[in-house]
Amino acid sequence: MIATPVKIESVETILVDVPTIRPHRLSVATMNCQTLVLVRIRCADGLVGVGEGTTIGGLAYGEESPESIKVNIDTYFAPLLKGMDATRPGAAMAKLRELFQGNRFAKSALETALFDAQAQRLGVPLSELFGGRVRDSVDVAWTLASGDTQRDIDEAEQVYETKRHRVFKLKIGTRAVAEDVAHVVAIQKAVEGRGEVRVDVNQAWSESDAIWAARRFADAGVTLIEQPIAAENRAGLKRLTDFALVPVMADEALHGPADAFAVASARGANVFAVKIAQSGGLVGAAHVAAIASAANIDLYGGTMLEGAVGTIASAQLFSTFGELKWGTELFGPLLLTEEILTEPLRYENFALHLPQGPGLGITLDWDKIDHLRRDTRKGASVSTN
Repeated sequence: MIATPVKIESVETILVDVPTIRPHRLSVATMNCQTLVLVRIRCADGLVGVGEGTTIGGLAYGEESPESIKVNIDTYFAPLLKGMDATRPGAAMAKLRELFQGNRFAKSALETALFDAQAQRLGVPLSELFGGRVRDSVDVAWTLASGDTQRDIDEAEQVYETKRHRVFKLKIGTRAVAEDVAHVVAIQKAVEGRGEVRVDVNQAWSESDAIWAARRFADAGVTLIEQPIAAENRAGLKRLTDFALVPVMADEALHGPADAFAVASARGANVFAVKIAQSGGLVGAAHVAAIASAANIDLYGGTMLEGAVGTIASAQLFSTFGELKWGTELFGPLLLTEEILTEPLRYENFALHLPQGPGLGITLDWDKIDHLRRDTRKGASVSTN
């Protein structure tokens, strides 16, 4: 039976500014507010799909910013999508990729919205469009990024006691390497026997810095080092992986399937951080995961600190992975001071539990979103300094 075409009627892009519960310090920026880029696609059959294309730290992290995502969707992508067949998300996205270069985050938001609507149309969770779930929940790590050792220890103790997280990723790279190592080792000692500690350097170190730190991390029991050196230094990433004192995870080095194939071919990482936005969408992220699995590289479900929409879209895909050895980092909504869903995502027993409803399985609180959206001039001020 051939599905009857359903036209895309409108594409709306909304910037929503939400303060964070504390400063979130990365090697490239300090975030006090997160700007969620929400996309709403209305279809002729009355269904509405939503997606998200949120970034970390704006242009400090990558080549797309919330503002550029909105402008490019509104100016280029939306006019092309209007009138296209909403029942064929793959064909619509193929046309966008043919005509427009880059813009991975913008494309991810649009693709998520199209698949959300299509899954609703079929009456199934979005995960069923990608092979079906093998799990109904995903383990979630918590990122400690206040920059203050005792505050991070206290935060780790609090979320562990409430059974929300038992894996802790430390954002480092802004200080001298020896100071960063001392900070990490102190936290590792504080949670030893209960929690696991990993580090994310966001490309801030030289190769020699990473080698020096890896010896000390191995001795302390740190389990994973994420993207310690520049993404373009693939040879260095391979050397660090071969060094093998602590497993190395590629993150910024993975901008979709082509990068994944290059890193996997060189055996340039032990683990891949899979991110839907960084991969250009759900399909691209699924391809990245497939390449890693074929190369016997472990998987980790990464985040761009998305809100609820991008987080649950990621969880829907990650739930279909045969193996997810290193869990996920889908804590983004917990970092925000405002809830944009009528019913919050369920975090308990150290995991995010997926909803069972069709599409993304969530209901957005549009009254709250209308209050926070930037063009109402009621939202939070934006700061990444």
